[in-house]
Amino acid sequence: MSERLGRLAVFVLCLVPFALLLWQAVGGGLGPDPAKRIMLQTGEWSLRLLALTLLVSPLRQWSGKAWVMRLRRMLGLYAFFYACVHLLAFGHFYLGWSPAILVEELAERPYITVGFAAWLLLVPLAVTSTRNWQRRLRRNWQRLHRLIYPAAVLACLHLLWQARSDVGEALVYIVVVGLLLVWRLQRGWRRAAKV
Repeated sequence: MSERLGRLAVFVLCLVPFALLLWQAVGGGLGPDPAKRIMLQTGEWSLRLLALTLLVSPLRQWSGKAWVMRLRRMLGLYAFFYACVHLLAFGHFYLGWSPAILVEELAERPYITVGFAAWLLLVPLAVTSTRNWQRRLRRNWQRLHRLIYPAAVLACLHLLWQARSDVGEALVYIVVVGLLLVWRLQRGWRRAAKV
């Protein structure tokens, strides 16, 4: 597959879940609790895309295809997009845009606190994702973009805490993200050993 076709395919595939959600919303197919369905779907897709973003570097190494690295920005921005829709749905359906209720929820529910913290960590990554910002920040750009690691961990904790009794899916994400982080650590140790 050529780079252009690969990037186009990834762009379309990342947009499909949102398009399906819109289609179901317009057609009344979101079930008895549309707010909950929107929250769950957008949150899960944000976490899936965060995991895929972390998978790009190992995939590039295993496949030997350099252009795979250019998918990382798109995947990361889509992860942020779904996280924003998730947050907006929470603000609209559950908070009624009340800052007082938000402060109360953040204080009383740890899973909301860690979810909000994960979103906050993604904001500077989305803002500085362009080549212009890469040039401006130079080495600091790479340091800043390591925030994806704690963001992914916090997103996993967010899912685990809110899942309560049904933790199976959350554990799958935790294992996948954990393995990807271990791969990163081992790669960093190997580089340090060569120096």
